[in-house]
Amino acid sequence: MGLILKNVSKNFVGKRAVDNISLTLDKPGVFGLLGTNGAGKTTTIRMLLGIIKKDGGEITWNGKSVERKNVNFGYLPEERGVYPKTKIFDQLMYFAKLKGMNKQEATNAINKWAKELKVEEYLELPAEKLSKGNQQKIQFMTAIIHNPELVVLDEPFSGLDPVNTEILKNIIIDLVSRGKYVIMSAHQMATIEEFCSDILILNRGKTVLQGNLKEIKESYPANRLEIDVNENIDSYIEKFNLEKEIEKNNDYIIKISDEEIAHKLLSELVKDGKIINKFEIKKPTLNDIFIEKVGE
Repeated sequence: MGLILKNVSKNFVGKRAVDNISLTLDKPGVFGLLGTNGAGKTTTIRMLLGIIKKDGGEITWNGKSVERKNVNFGYLPEERGVYPKTKIFDQLMYFAKLKGMNKQEATNAINKWAKELKVEEYLELPAEKLSKGNQQKIQFMTAIIHNPELVVLDEPFSGLDPVNTEILKNIIIDLVSRGKYVIMSAHQMATIEEFCSDILILNRGKTVLQGNLKEIKESYPANRLEIDVNENIDSYIEKFNLEKEIEKNNDYIIKISDEEIAHKLLSELVKDGKIINKFEIKKPTLNDIFIEKVGE
């Protein structure tokens, strides 16, 4: 049955922070919760985890009303926080025990995740000795160390270098393969596109777009052409009154208003014997759609 939010609202001192939103996670996977700063994402997360009370609507997990005691969740908040003077191992043990693990279970889990996240050498150090990226990996461990069913990740890749980003991505993929439900909030739209099959976009507490990401993108007309050729084709682009968005080593991203103009350009290039390595008509990116929905 998973997680269901139905007509959920929350007010703060006369301001409606979350306005009648609904969403359903009925199978394992990654769900994208998006919005600008102050749109209501964090408030929604805190309500669905039972951290703060909702003012209206229903939130259920596997058919039961959400309470802290009946949802085995892991939460990586956007506000990072580790104890700077305390040894990493001791911090992880503390959080594991808070989640009901005994000492041996916790030790096994700490060693397992430290190896996967490549932080074994830091376990006996105080947190202040670690880089921000490694501190973030430690905080990620606190969110998953107790094997939660529902994992909420708020900006999980913020501050990570490409190598550590890849490590974290592989762990999230593994969590889903083991039947976990993951809610991800991030400002990197490319990351959301990579992971999420379904999304919800909030603006000023209201839902402005919701559904299957692939179906949402298919509902939009194509707006870009990527074409990789062996020589400069600026004159052809000008001939068809098109606008270059990006050009690098004769690999072009070109804005188009419809697909017909892209095929006319292709025909002209083929007729003139130009060598074309790639020709791809593209739908709008999630970034384009996000800006359209909340950019005002």
